[in-house]
Amino acid sequence: MVGHQHDDRQRTGSGLSRRSFVSAVGAAGLALLPRNSFGAEAVDLGLPGGGGERSLTRAFPQKGQMILQRTRPPLLETPFDVFDQGVLTPNDRFFVRWHWANIPGEVDANSFRLNVRGHVNTTLNLSLTDLTAMPTFEIVAVNQCSGNSRGLYNPRVPGAQWGNGAMSNARWTGVRLKDALDRAGVKAGAVAVRFSGLDEQVIPEAPHFMKSISVDHARDGEVMLAYAMNGEQLPLVNGFPLRLIVPGWYSTYWVKVLNDIEVLDRPDESFWMAKAYVIPDTPFAAVKPGESGYKTVPINRMLPRSFVTNLKPGDKVKANAPLALRGIAFGGNTGVGKVDISLDGGGTWQAAELGADQGKYSFRRWQSSTVPTPGDHNVLVRCTNLAGEAQPMQTYWNPSGFMRNVIESVGFRAA
Repeated sequence: MVGHQHDDRQRTGSGLSRRSFVSAVGAAGLALLPRNSFGAEAVDLGLPGGGGERSLTRAFPQKGQMILQRTRPPLLETPFDVFDQGVLTPNDRFFVRWHWANIPGEVDANSFRLNVRGHVNTTLNLSLTDLTAMPTFEIVAVNQCSGNSRGLYNPRVPGAQWGNGAMSNARWTGVRLKDALDRAGVKAGAVAVRFSGLDEQVIPEAPHFMKSISVDHARDGEVMLAYAMNGEQLPLVNGFPLRLIVPGWYSTYWVKVLNDIEVLDRPDESFWMAKAYVIPDTPFAAVKPGESGYKTVPINRMLPRSFVTNLKPGDKVKANAPLALRGIAFGGNTGVGKVDISLDGGGTWQAAELGADQGKYSFRRWQSSTVPTPGDHNVLVRCTNLAGEAQPMQTYWNPSGFMRNVIESVGFRAA
């Protein structure tokens, strides 16, 4: 079961009572001002051709140590060692990505309202109290940037040069989008539902950030409005007080500080759907560098991925002794079917043991072991999802650096 709905009007289902949640968020509008300078610590993301050095920072409110990709707007990458600590990413280490620099510096949760309007019978103006009084829904889901791992593409492409940490996983608590739409009453002829938040474009002429999904998708019972993650309120930079959750789809759709839902009776031709975040309409969204003239479509579902989390490139281990191998995998828009590892460059594969299943949209732990002989070794990890879709051996390139899901490898030396 991938999600849980509760009629309990007292608790969120994550251990956070509704009354205490509403009380807490009323005092949670804190200034989003990076604290005084950034630390001297740094990390190298190992990008092809160099240039992967990044500062580590604790300068953002409600955030622990993060990899600083950009200060304004905040682009904060999760350090990769965090993924070895559990399948749920702590809120203070959850990655951050905004599009415009004018993001809310504070939010008054008591006066915050969510509008539901457009091609509906009744326009709604919902407070957080209204939302927390509705039946609660929970789901565990990976939030992954469309450009996660973009910095690893060769040839390089423009955009944030992320390593593999522009992804995180949380247990989301809130209400089903379907329930809010049903309360408004979607009229016949509705085609899409569009979402926007309190972030604003830098200049008036720039396009306001808006994303949309089909009305059927919006009413599938899994898309949700989250007011809590991992049993606590959302950090401000992760969308407090309300965020759209679109399980199995890339995070461009997961609108933060969500305050407006518009039901459309026509296709959404706005900039962020028709021009930005589009991919080649080709197998694997792949084209050759310099190729043009191909059809594009809006980016959508995620692809399967898997990683080794307990080894770093170049690690030295003991030869002729058992070596534990472990990591995480996720199936994209469905669950993990199996995870295999290879120690001979993909010539042969052996099944890894899968950990507890937190739901089909969640990270899932895997583990295996080997006894390495003296010398250099390379471990490859491959996820196959429940639809039978497996990670490819080759990297498929596109000019936006989206949707990387090649089989990852980690080299180590045994001595």
